Amino acid sequence: MITVPTLLIDVDKCKRNIHSMAEKARRSNVCFKPHFKTHVSHEIGEWFREEGVDAITVSSLSMACYFADKGWNDILVAFPVNILEAEKINYLAKKIQLSLLVESEETISRLSENLDSPVNVWIKIDFGYHRTGVDYSNISALTSMISAISGSKMMHFEGFLSHSGHSYNARGVKEIMEIHHDTIKKVLLLKSRFISEYPGLKISLGDTPSCSLASDFSMIDEIRPGNFVFYDLMQVYIGSCKPEEVAVAMACPVVAVHPERNEVVIYGGAVHFSKESIKDSSGRLSYGAVVEDHGSGWGDIIENAFLAKLSQEHGVVSVPSELCNRYKPGDIMKILPVHSCLTASAMNEYLTLDGKKITRQ
Repeated sequence: MITVPTLLIDVDKCKRNIHSMAEKARRSNVCFKPHFKTHVSHEIGEWFREEGVDAITVSSLSMACYFADKGWNDILVAFPVNILEAEKINYLAKKIQLSLLVESEETISRLSENLDSPVNVWIKIDFGYHRTGVDYSNISALTSMISAISGSKMMHFEGFLSHSGHSYNARGVKEIMEIHHDTIKKVLLLKSRFISEYPGLKISLGDTPSCSLASDFSMIDEIRPGNFVFYDLMQVYIGSCKPEEVAVAMACPVVAVHPERNEVVIYGGAVHFSKESIKDSSGRLSYGAVVEDHGSGWGDIIENAFLAKLSQEHGVVSVPSELCNRYKPGDIMKILPVHSCLTASAMNEYLTLDGKKITRQ
């Protein structure tokens, strides 16, 4: 029985999402190195093994330790190296095939000074997201960085890695694909500059919108999507997936109903959903979309019913006037989160539709 905010997971949907992305990678003959930061769960990780996955991506060294302890031996930490964690880096490098991410000569130098076991090194490239990475056109800086990596006995240069996070700002398939094609164009230009000198150079890309909608990745070497395992309301709005592909939903107790304001108050706030929001098709700020309650699972999105306000523990849901009387204190309202990665991190465990708990790191 659900009595507090609970993150539900539809295992069948989740496994279908994994299978679909794994098949896409197989068709393009590229490495599928999924990002595990969305689910951070040993049990869910095993569903990827069933699809033949043997190399993974994570976002922190502690996450790498968690999965290394569960038998994963090829792990990429797709976050700029924090040289203050050299001890943890060396611990992992002794245990597994560890791949790290750099974006400056200073980091390369400091890392080289502190390594006592070999690691693979990728250079983070900025193809337009502008969060981090070296601009793809800065050939001089890239040449110096590759030389510094190659000059270290403990480092092996793997190639160029990027995340086109600006695809999350797109609205619709056309915009996502424009970003994807622009990235591929820049990738191929960059690769052509260095491939003769470094014939083993690899290219790694990873955003969920592009990986969900593009069909051919044969021009690169690996894909690293993560959010696709669950998807979420943001991916629905930008066109990456259909609502029925979203594999998680929040189940929140109703604690009050205010029909005079067409509002339902739920036990489910920022500490459960996070503060991630999105503007819906009507321009309203939404922290989640209400879905039909189908017993243990859920159904379609209910039009004009959305999570409108969040405080620490409270959530205020705006509902159409004709539906307000449908809810009463003690009921459970189900809501698709805007960003499943952050919601999953806040909740720290999942409940399957048949009542089984799945833990996270």
